Amino acid sequence: MSLTLDEIQNFKGKYPKQIWSLFFSEMWERFCFYGMRGMLVFFMISQLNFHEKEANLQYGATQAFVYAFTFVGGLFADKILGFRKSLFWGGLLMIVGSLILATDPHKFFFLGIAFTVVGTGFFKPNISSMVGQLYKPNDSRADAGFSLFYAGINLGALLGGYLCIAIGKGELFADYIPEELRWHLAFGFAAIVMVISLINFVFTQKSLGSIGLQPGHPDNEVKSAPIPKWQEYGVYFLSLIFVPIIMTMVAKTEYTDYFMWIIGPLTLIYLFYEMTKVTPAERKKLWAALVFILFSIIFWGIYEQSGGSLSIFAAKNLNKDLLGLDPNGVNNSGGAFFIIFLAPLLGLLWIWLNKRKIEPNTIIKFGLGFIFLGLGYYILFATRLFANLQGITSLNFFTIALLVITLGELCLSPIGLSIMTKLSTKNLQGMMMGMWFLASAYGQYVAGIIGAGLATAKEDSTNYDALITYTDGYKQLGLYAVIAGVVLILISPYVKKLMQDVK
Repeated sequence: MSLTLDEIQNFKGKYPKQIWSLFFSEMWERFCFYGMRGMLVFFMISQLNFHEKEANLQYGATQAFVYAFTFVGGLFADKILGFRKSLFWGGLLMIVGSLILATDPHKFFFLGIAFTVVGTGFFKPNISSMVGQLYKPNDSRADAGFSLFYAGINLGALLGGYLCIAIGKGELFADYIPEELRWHLAFGFAAIVMVISLINFVFTQKSLGSIGLQPGHPDNEVKSAPIPKWQEYGVYFLSLIFVPIIMTMVAKTEYTDYFMWIIGPLTLIYLFYEMTKVTPAERKKLWAALVFILFSIIFWGIYEQSGGSLSIFAAKNLNKDLLGLDPNGVNNSGGAFFIIFLAPLLGLLWIWLNKRKIEPNTIIKFGLGFIFLGLGYYILFATRLFANLQGITSLNFFTIALLVITLGELCLSPIGLSIMTKLSTKNLQGMMMGMWFLASAYGQYVAGIIGAGLATAKEDSTNYDALITYTDGYKQLGLYAVIAGVVLILISPYVKKLMQDVK
């Protein structure tokens, strides 16, 4: 290997050079993912003629399976494939899914989505785990690194979230793309950038040393017997078997209900089994990780209205008083826009506070994330103060809410990725990262149910009544978020003891 793990981790400055390679691979993958995510509800309502309630439930089911499958992808990476092979296989599946959608999104919608779900499960948790391994345990620069990495995620989300739906709706390049091809090209664009992501990763692997190698590889830091080839090929085959299963379960959302009621308890049982095989000190850290995971379910359940109810709210209840921009485009990409600028600054702020020994611990950061989230939803509630009698309100004020919500996300999500790597034992990092995303799956699932409830409440009502219904719901969500944040801050001393030397 060109570099040893010790040489990589003993980098000078604020960021290891390898983080930039992973940054760009993740950026293009998130372009693909968020590009399709931003199109889902609008496409289902406008092209597939779904009711708003049905579209919200379908969206929640799709997003839930995307994040739930990251647990499976993380587990297979830990035990059989390693992070690198898992990432590459996931990327290939995402490309196939995007190409299927590009061929005929109306006919093959759920098949293409199913390939994307499985592919994301193999890609997403494992690139985050590799970022964590660039740092030694308790390196205070890790939070800044994950914040920078998170900026890469959101640069992809900004570009994909705005460009793909703009092409599909005909708001971009309409003079050059025939109307009947717009959605085909919108989904095809996602495939192109995913190819770029994989090419970038292939050419930068040599700088990663032993990070992400398959278990049993001669150069792996953890020595073990080589993995039999039949097991590796078995993972590839099994993941393809999952495609028609997930396609059916996403298409029929009642199956998603059964899945979510089963997978969570089974995952916890497996975690408790793994916890019996570690030392008492490691077990305490895993308990602390579980606290973060459980609270993140609440966070994402409140936060993830952007692809569902907020997408409908943006289309029907917002004007264009922000530079004439499309409200749906702002809703899809506004948060990502703010993160690009705020994430590196916040990461540097954590370093500055750490040097002065006044940096808040991770659990306090989580609590602050909830409080900002709650304040953002209170601002969404306040958009009703600017509404006219037609139920149309200010996109400018809506965007301020996105800014405050984004501050909450930055206090929690990149820090969450970092803390999972710090609290996990070496052989459980992929699984714990998968559990972090599985918690997001439950959040997405709950968010879909909440969005469907709001859509049901606004049925047969005026647009102004719909505005009142939505904003009342956002006020309730804001209250729940603030309460959760206060609880986290109050229990922080106990959780800090469980974390021991981890900060």
